[in-house]
Amino acid sequence: MLLTPGPTAVPEPVRRAMAREQPNPDVEERFRVRYEDLTEKLAEVYDTDHDVVVLGGEGILGLEAAIASLVEPGDRVLCISNGLYGDGFVDFVESYGGEPVHVGVEYTEALDVDAVKAILEKSEEMGKPFELATMVHCETPTGTLTNLDPVLDVLDDYGVLSVVDAVSSLGGTPVPTERIDVCLGGSQKCFSAPPGLTTAAISDEAWAAMEARDPPSLYTNFLPWRNVSEGFPYTHLAANVAALDVAVDLLLEDGLDAVYGRHVAAAEVCRERGAEMGLEPFTDGARPSPTVTAFHVPGRAATLQQRLADEHDVVLSTGLADLADDIIRVGHMGYGADIEKVDRAMDALEVVLA
Repeated sequence: MLLTPGPTAVPEPVRRAMAREQPNPDVEERFRVRYEDLTEKLAEVYDTDHDVVVLGGEGILGLEAAIASLVEPGDRVLCISNGLYGDGFVDFVESYGGEPVHVGVEYTEALDVDAVKAILEKSEEMGKPFELATMVHCETPTGTLTNLDPVLDVLDDYGVLSVVDAVSSLGGTPVPTERIDVCLGGSQKCFSAPPGLTTAAISDEAWAAMEARDPPSLYTNFLPWRNVSEGFPYTHLAANVAALDVAVDLLLEDGLDAVYGRHVAAAEVCRERGAEMGLEPFTDGARPSPTVTAFHVPGRAATLQQRLADEHDVVLSTGLADLADDIIRVGHMGYGADIEKVDRAMDALEVVLA
């Protein structure tokens, strides 16, 4: 049983959709119709009037494409972070010649809104404005969900475009997409489709900024996807698009409110069971995510993960980077946002811990 925070288990209707014979995405009109229908349904999930595009490539493609499409050498970018993926935007900005300014806090803390405001105010006084700011909605490695609104308020005041990684929250909890210029998602998290597709909701202001720049590549570039009425910029992943189309249908058939409620309920059971075993979330005191729980198990994560898989056929994730052996993660997202599945995983974890 797979209860990882992505890639998640894929339900049978989605697998069947991927296995069917697919239209040729380069020449058949019915593929373009399917693609456009999918983007319209994704806009419902995003809850936005922004354009939605779907690119062939795992979710990280969206993070890099956002920077490649919006950042030119010398542009100043505010990288606001309380986690590993937020920190990672610094590397993307540097690789495209931008000047990142990192506003980071401990991984257990909320974003520092006052520090963001102070930096923007000082930069405006010095005549060195920021072009862009980056953030992460749900930091999957530590199970933290960020309230983006206070920071978005400040960015609006200073006219700074926003890029938000919502890969592990989109489809599992509300995302304030209408306030975000580039909001990024992926197929393999709360949608429970196979990995391989990036989604993005892009504002008119972000499109205009992209038009004014000279992106360095075709593949890491959102602009060719703005209008696909005359064809796609490269051969799309037809089977992945078919799978995501069905996955989004399943989500919308359940209703977004019901889906969000199911994620909250599964998360509550996971944390209650963990507390009974003496486990604490790594972000204890911070805002926990309804899509993933990261329990703090210093020095034991790899052993726990292996025993759960070998002895109970339950697959969980460990932490990442420096926290790889200190965190065990339960992904109650998408197809895994199910109380019975969470209970089974926590039963197994209780046995292993004992």
